[in-house]
Amino acid sequence: MKEIVFDIETYGNIKDQANMKVTVVSVYHYETDTYRSFDETQLGDMWPLFEKADRIIGFNSEHFDIPILNKYYTGDLFRFAHLDLLKVIKDSTGRRYKLDDLAKATLQMQKSADGLQAMQWYEAGEIEKIKQYCEQDVRVTKELYEFGRKNKMIYYPTLTGDIIPIAVDFDPPVRHINTPDTGRSINLTLPL
Repeated sequence: MKEIVFDIETYGNIKDQANMKVTVVSVYHYETDTYRSFDETQLGDMWPLFEKADRIIGFNSEHFDIPILNKYYTGDLFRFAHLDLLKVIKDSTGRRYKLDDLAKATLQMQKSADGLQAMQWYEAGEIEKIKQYCEQDVRVTKELYEFGRKNKMIYYPTLTGDIIPIAVDFDPPVRHINTPDTGRSINLTLPL
């Protein structure tokens, strides 16, 4: 499948998402096995990757990344085939978990900074640092996705140091035999 794993970094008050701005978007493109980052002036170069993807994958992307990114896109990103890892985890457990905690328990890897640090870098004009941080978040998300898809399980650390399993299903929806294949691999959401 032509999948994209992505994450965004933003600037602004998290309680006012309508006025937050995108500073960097990083993606991992399975088809080319590459990571790329785009600053706010380069988003036009990024949209074709999203449009040609069979599915876009993120963490807390349904309630944060997609609504904010959608303000910059001419079409409707909500219509793209999409997997939000946190949504699957919450549907399985009834709880929300931090990406960093899941990655530490499942993969023994972690994020390299946090969103507040990324905002400080933005204020200082250090866009390359934001790109490096965002790409690390994409790397963590990708590895968690692959582990969960392969093992149907990821892990979470408790306060006592125990590791508890969380059942997940990150597989794409099954395509039924009677569903016509149009031969298109482009998300057609742009207004005509």
